[in-house]
Amino acid sequence: MATVGEGCAREASGVVDAPNATRAMRGARREVERWMRKNVFHRVATSRANARARAVETARDRDGDSPPRAFDDGDARRRRRSETNASTSAWDGGIKNSRGRFVAPELVDAHGRAHTYLRISLTERCNLRCGYCMPEEGVELTPNDELLTTDEVERVIKIFARAGVEKVRLTGGEPTVRRDLEEVVRRARETPGVRDVSVTTNGVALERRLEGLKASGLTRLNVSLDTLVPAKFEFMTRRRGHERVLRSVARAVELGFQSVKVNCVVTRHQNDDELIDFVNMTKDSPINVRFIEYMPFDGNKWSTEKMVSYAEMRSRIEDAFGPLARLDDPIEEVAKNFSVPGHVGTVSFVTSMTDAFCGGCNRLRVMADGNLKVCLFGAAETSLRDAMRSGADDDAILRLIGAAVSKKKASHAGMHEIAASDNRAMIKIGG
Repeated sequence: MATVGEGCAREASGVVDAPNATRAMRGARREVERWMRKNVFHRVATSRANARARAVETARDRDGDSPPRAFDDGDARRRRRSETNASTSAWDGGIKNSRGRFVAPELVDAHGRAHTYLRISLTERCNLRCGYCMPEEGVELTPNDELLTTDEVERVIKIFARAGVEKVRLTGGEPTVRRDLEEVVRRARETPGVRDVSVTTNGVALERRLEGLKASGLTRLNVSLDTLVPAKFEFMTRRRGHERVLRSVARAVELGFQSVKVNCVVTRHQNDDELIDFVNMTKDSPINVRFIEYMPFDGNKWSTEKMVSYAEMRSRIEDAFGPLARLDDPIEEVAKNFSVPGHVGTVSFVTSMTDAFCGGCNRLRVMADGNLKVCLFGAAETSLRDAMRSGADDDAILRLIGAAVSKKKASHAGMHEIAASDNRAMIKIGG
């Protein structure tokens, strides 16, 4: 029996008139495509899924800073879950996520990672001036007519959601400077496929908008707060508003959001003396305090001397509170999450510099100017705004997204290489 390739060769080489030759070639091409879908794409999907499971196992097996590890069982469960849940679809090389929902091939990178979490920056403007986020000299803001409109933000969310994105986080700049934030949240929450909409905010102008945001469908909140000392807050942010941030956190807990997290970027000789005070916030309140290693971005004067490592932070906290118990994190989780003995809330560590978690990365970023960034620390960007405004349809934009995702590296560079490379200031990327 002739193979598909042999049949194509005979049809292509036959002596026939031009119209018949054209029809023969079209028929041969369709036959090849059917054969490829049946025999090749499923193997590609399986290979990608297996690569993803291996990548997750590698990424999750690197916490060796606390012998013996009290959370080995949890890590083993996550590895087994990654192997079980990375099931495949025979349709064009996509895969299914852990809830059985299809993720289109455009959102699956060459390393088998399915990207189901989209972060969208709504603005480059902010009402604070935190040093790690905004350079002292400020930044040149993108003109308003070059930023995504509300309708364009909605369209981007719909394109990603149709391809398999389930979680959307709205960032900035400071998203509460947008008067239509509640409307953006509502549109995101009503998008088919989106099950979770969250906001990262500095909390200064948040309290009065919390009820409206919850009514619009907001499910989770991350509030950035780097000090519990009012005078230090004014020094670090170059603005006032410390008490308003604390009120916003307390009110969010009262309103019963699914999760309320406090993000704390830890900097040596600035706020590393407050680790214990931050952990005490979780004593009687169901909040999660996330300690974030100081990361290098344009203009933030990063250095290894300023960075406090995950291992050091955890050691100091365990000296005060006893051993922390590792929680059973999802395989794509950014932070290492722990319970504290006798505390209602939890603490976490975001270890981008000393223990990267790239193997389970499922995140993509769209910045306020419409540029897609597949890695926080990568310089490569793709303009979705320009494609939309030039008349591209949703399928063409998804192909553009797929081309960018396919080039995503297995992991970001080391911290010194990142510090030496060109990137945007954090405020222009989105927190």
